Amino acid sequence: MSVPLPSGFSSRIIDVDGIGIHTVTAGEGPPVLLLHGYPQTHLIWHEVAPRLAERFSVVLTDLRGYGDSAKPAPGPDHAEYGKRAMAADQVGVMRRLGFERFGVAGHDRGGRVGHRLALDHPDAVSRLAVLDIVPTRYTFTHADKAFGLGYYHWFFLAAGHGIPERLIGNDPEFWIRARMGARHHGGTPFAEAAIAEYVRCFRDPAAIAASCADYRAAASIDLVHDDADALAGNRIHCPLLALWGEAGFVGRSYDVLAAWREYAGQVSGKGLPCDHYLPEEAPADTADALAAFFSQ
Repeated sequence: MSVPLPSGFSSRIIDVDGIGIHTVTAGEGPPVLLLHGYPQTHLIWHEVAPRLAERFSVVLTDLRGYGDSAKPAPGPDHAEYGKRAMAADQVGVMRRLGFERFGVAGHDRGGRVGHRLALDHPDAVSRLAVLDIVPTRYTFTHADKAFGLGYYHWFFLAAGHGIPERLIGNDPEFWIRARMGARHHGGTPFAEAAIAEYVRCFRDPAAIAASCADYRAAASIDLVHDDADALAGNRIHCPLLALWGEAGFVGRSYDVLAAWREYAGQVSGKGLPCDHYLPEEAPADTADALAAFFSQ
């Protein structure tokens, strides 16, 4: 691990129905699961997790397809990287750790996994925090020119015929640094060792293919599941905290709380003084907000 977490953190691979999920744990107290986004690993929490571990049993994982977790080959319908499958992984990890009910905080793609987890496993999720996202279905429904330019990677990564895999694979370090640099304006600089770790993981062609499948699923099977929930009137019933970067696309483009209130009943939140990568750009503010939320 290039960015070592404190000695109290332990790492293991937990098998969930044949999928190995890289899991890091520390602390004691109420359980909180931390989920990363694209193009990171669990190390996006390297400044936040030690703070939370002072009060909580903290669990950090690499989502399937990312970091050092298993990377099953994507199928034609992308179900292997649908948020339903990715959420089931996380429930399996927590149950194997002895946690039947827990809080969840997800940044970016991890927030989308957390959203699906709260819908599919409402008895397991006590509280949900989502960082710098609005719901996937809401995003596509309200997509416009600004979204297409600001979030072009949603469409690029979802393109077929191996196009994004080939282009990213030609220079994964350029892609990682360009993506992260384009969405960082103010706040704490990225840790160089963390970026090196993200690059290490993306040098694996299977990780590139899996992450593309993640975005293809978001534009296909995830919307099928989301539409079915909307038709059935299914909403998130646990308390939901939305945090976003005031300088980022989400904060500039959406009424974040109003968006989430279309999908959840108990919504609170605020913007933080940073761009997209809240756990790395504003770690103290992020940790304080999460600690207060999960302590309630």
